[in-house]
Amino acid sequence: MNSVENYILNEIKRYGTLCFPLIDSENSTNVISIAKRVEELGASAILIGGSSIIDQIELSKIISQIKLSVNIPVILFPGNVTGVSPNADAILFMSLLNSENPYFITGAQALGALGVKKAKLEALPTGYLIIGEGTTAWFVGQAKGIPFHKPNLAIMYSLAAQYLGMRFLYLEAGSGANQHISPEMVNSVRKYYDGILIVGGGIRNPEIAKQLAEAGADILVVGTMIENDNNWEKKLSDIIQLIRKV
Repeated sequence: MNSVENYILNEIKRYGTLCFPLIDSENSTNVISIAKRVEELGASAILIGGSSIIDQIELSKIISQIKLSVNIPVILFPGNVTGVSPNADAILFMSLLNSENPYFITGAQALGALGVKKAKLEALPTGYLIIGEGTTAWFVGQAKGIPFHKPNLAIMYSLAAQYLGMRFLYLEAGSGANQHISPEMVNSVRKYYDGILIVGGGIRNPEIAKQLAEAGADILVVGTMIENDNNWEKKLSDIIQLIRKV
């Protein structure tokens, strides 16, 4: 078992549901201070990336600075091959399973695979599903968004991801989504998918986070709240405390 994946599994065993704050290096300011603060508040790892990142040099520089500032893993969340950096600890090696463009299912992955290998990044095999429409991830990834009220479709894709050997599954409403994925959909997927279940998009308050954790999410991703909410530190602290098992 690779070290970051093993660490995540141990954290889930210890705490229940984890929080991975997402830092978009092109949309966030004070990235280093944010990284330090989320670690202090109890984040188990930091995701860095986004759907529109194009400056690999700047991305690599920021990751190096973050690595000098925190002890928790820094994991890449790439929207394309430009989201690969040799300075991170691991990468969510994702296939956007419900994209209508084969490039985002296997094409970008093939183009980026050698870079991941040469950078000696730990690849975390991840099935990526866009739920709903209208977000940047949906637009850039040319996804055929799964309707929020159709959990059976999410189950089908989730099982396909599992049978294809993807040990992680990411249900994504999208950065800045007006609607978060429902606890009912998370619970439905949880009954079938046996791997590590990640849920992100539209998670703006502790109560929503608690409901998603109780529904079966292993990891919650919070990003837009940190970028836009002046009270994000208090809310993130409350989220982390609420989703952890007693």
